Amino acid sequence: MEYTASNKRNVMIWAGAGQIGMAIARRVGYGMKIIVGDKNIENAQAAAKIMNETGFDVVPVKMDLSSRDSILSMIAEGQKYGDIKMLVNAAGVSPSQASIETILKVDLYGTAVLLEEVGKVICDGGVGVTVSSQSGFRMPALTVEQDEQLACISADKLLDLEFLQKENIRDTLHAYQLAKRCNEKRVMAQSVVWGRRGARLNAVAPGIIVTPLAIDEFNGSRGNFYKNMFAKCPAGRPGTADEVANVAELLMSDRGAFITGSTFLIDGGATASYYYGDLKPRE
Repeated sequence: MEYTASNKRNVMIWAGAGQIGMAIARRVGYGMKIIVGDKNIENAQAAAKIMNETGFDVVPVKMDLSSRDSILSMIAEGQKYGDIKMLVNAAGVSPSQASIETILKVDLYGTAVLLEEVGKVICDGGVGVTVSSQSGFRMPALTVEQDEQLACISADKLLDLEFLQKENIRDTLHAYQLAKRCNEKRVMAQSVVWGRRGARLNAVAPGIIVTPLAIDEFNGSRGNFYKNMFAKCPAGRPGTADEVANVAELLMSDRGAFITGSTFLIDGGATASYYYGDLKPRE
C-alpha cells in the first residue's frame, strides 16, 4: 500500500523490543503505525507478532542504537507511513553483560543520537519517552561543566570527553551510571529543541523491574545484590513493566501536557533508601 497525504498515519518509533518498551507501546500505540527496532531482528519480529495478534499495527526492523545510520534508517521507515508522532526508547545494554565501551556507545552515545535525530522530525504535538535508570541517581554529582557537556555537546563528540575515557571509568557499573546521567541531562537539553517543534520529551528511570533480562541478572553473579536492593527498598519488591508504563502513559498523554524535560524515578524507593535508609553504603 502506498501512503499519501490522504491516508498517512501517525507513527511511533519504538527502539528496544523488550518488555518495558512493549508495555508502553501497548498503552499509547493504538491506532498508530508502530516501527519497532532492535539489534536482534528476531526480538523485533517476536514483539511485532505479539502486538499484531492483539490488534496493533507493528513493523519490525533491525536497528543498532550505536549507529547513526541505523537510527536514520529506522526513522525513514517510519516516515513512509506518515508523521513521527511518538518515540519510545527502551533500547540499551546491561552493565553485567556488556563492556565499558559498549555501554558508552549504546546507552550514552546512541540515546543521544536517537533523541537528536527524532527531534529533527517529530511533529507538532509529538511526544517522546526514553527509559533511563535509577543508576543515574547513584553517583556523586558531576561538575557544572561536565553536566552541560553531557547535555549539550554534539553527540558525535560525547565519547571524546576526557571524563568518559576508559582510564577514568572504574568499571561497567560506573560506565552505566554515567550513561544514565547523560540520558537525564540530554532529555533536559533536547526537550528545549523538541519544544520548538511543539513536542515534548521526558524520561523514566526504573529501578529493578522483572523482565526476562532481570531474571537472568537475579540468577547471575550480582543476583544477591539485586535481591537485597528490592528487599530493603520501601516497596519491598521489584517492579513490573506495567508500573513503568503507568507513568509513561501519563507523560505521553494530554494529562502530561505541562511536563517536559523531566526524569521520573520509578524504583520503589530504592534510591531514597540508598541515601537515607537501609541501603545506604556503609563507610
